[in-house]
Amino acid sequence: MNFEEWHSGYPRAELHAKVEIVPMSKKLPPKLCPKIILEGTRLTRKTDIAFALNEHPRIVGPRKYLYHSPIISAEWCGFTNFPWGRGLVNFEPHEEEMAMETYRTWARLFELLKYYSWIIDRFYISTIVYQSLQGRHHDFRWLEQRLLPLGFCLLLCTRTTESFRKAREERLKVSGQPKQYDDLDQFVNEQEEFRKAISKSALPNFEVDVSDDNSDSLCDKIADWLLENELLGLNT
Repeated sequence: MNFEEWHSGYPRAELHAKVEIVPMSKKLPPKLCPKIILEGTRLTRKTDIAFALNEHPRIVGPRKYLYHSPIISAEWCGFTNFPWGRGLVNFEPHEEEMAMETYRTWARLFELLKYYSWIIDRFYISTIVYQSLQGRHHDFRWLEQRLLPLGFCLLLCTRTTESFRKAREERLKVSGQPKQYDDLDQFVNEQEEFRKAISKSALPNFEVDVSDDNSDSLCDKIADWLLENELLGLNT
């Protein structure tokens, strides 16, 4: 029994009982440990896709039991002691050093645990976009220089302008802060800012259109791209 089996103890066979295992390929690394950063404006299903990727057998391998596989986020509002507060994305000027120290801490943790999968729902690109819209500009080339040799890549989740309205209708059924979705033009404009920011990145990147809301097909497209670009793990 390996550590993950010991640590979980929960059956998970029903989740992937019908999954067809992909044959081994020369491009597959010794261990599946992709490092994926999902970025994009709101209503682009980043969180849904993050959880789906974290269960997908072509991304993290087939699972038959529960175990810890991390999904982290720069959107965690850990700088303030109230809901919908501030964190790594929307920090204020006096919190800049705390934000940079947090990014340095994450980078060091990734370096120490490089042979594990990391799926990130918003990270430094979201910080760049948000802060630049406030007139503040931050250079994250130092962070990319540390992420690049670890095999990190960027997935930009986008949708067509017309599909934002339907996406908002679905989100309002569950949102605890519905007012943040009043202005759809803001998201359309912000989407272009994400495209600009990612176009300047040194990391491999892939734009995923989520307009049809089909998680299975999206995950398969992402898995194909990761395999083709040898981003499912490390070979050294």
